[in-house]
Amino acid sequence: MTQTKATHLPNATMAKLKKSTRAGHGVLSMEERRRRIRSLIETNTQGTVAELAESFGVSAVTIRTDLTALEHMGVVVRTHGGALPRGDSDELPINVKQTLHRAEKVRIATAAAEMIRDGETVILDSGTTTAEIAKQIRTLKLGSINVITNALNIAVLLANSSHVNVIIPGGVLRQKSFSLSGPQAEQALSTLHADVLFLGVDSLDPQIGLMTPYVLEAQLNAQMIRISQRVVAVTDSSKLLRRNLSVIAPVDQMDVLITDSDADAACIEAIRAQGVDVRLV
Repeated sequence: MTQTKATHLPNATMAKLKKSTRAGHGVLSMEERRRRIRSLIETNTQGTVAELAESFGVSAVTIRTDLTALEHMGVVVRTHGGALPRGDSDELPINVKQTLHRAEKVRIATAAAEMIRDGETVILDSGTTTAEIAKQIRTLKLGSINVITNALNIAVLLANSSHVNVIIPGGVLRQKSFSLSGPQAEQALSTLHADVLFLGVDSLDPQIGLMTPYVLEAQLNAQMIRISQRVVAVTDSSKLLRRNLSVIAPVDQMDVLITDSDADAACIEAIRAQGVDVRLV
């Protein structure tokens, strides 16, 4: 276990968290508490056991158990007295990521799939939410659609669907995510056109835009946007108000954002103010 020292949470964050966790009825479930702990650590880049215990109204032992569980899931790194978010250089395998916020991803995917019409060409970016959309597409009662995807796992999910024509642009494989990117993929996409792009993002900030830690992925996603008539971002609320290395596009290049109802109200208002149709599920 690393012995890096975790620094203190900002006072404003502490006050807001106490209010949100102690308002309403009853005590947070273990799953919800751990979800909030993870979000808090990712947003503030650290969290101490003492502060988290005070904020959530539970014992230090409970918080240590929560942090250990989150570390086993691969989403945080335990430190002396707290935890830090796991760096992007140590990317989570897709089989781990697909278990995070699964209920929200299924709701988002269901709403997204309902937008698809017969005969359309659809782009599914790589990601666990877009993989859920692929699962929904398999059940659609449509004559025929084209699905362009840079994700090998999504291509496999749709391989036996008789109403789906799967197109893979090629490129360089990122092994843990099964995704393809790079100049070859960008060149292949430049000759195509899509009716709708479903874009999963790692981070979304109203001021900066859609972001990812991967430069090649950002460039490919930008190309996907350029060839698509409609752009639909699909992401759970844990990705909102987060920033990352590579900017894909500003917020106003989205036509629709589908996210879950736990999304920060001020963030949603700021996105809607830029002309985006935000759908909460």
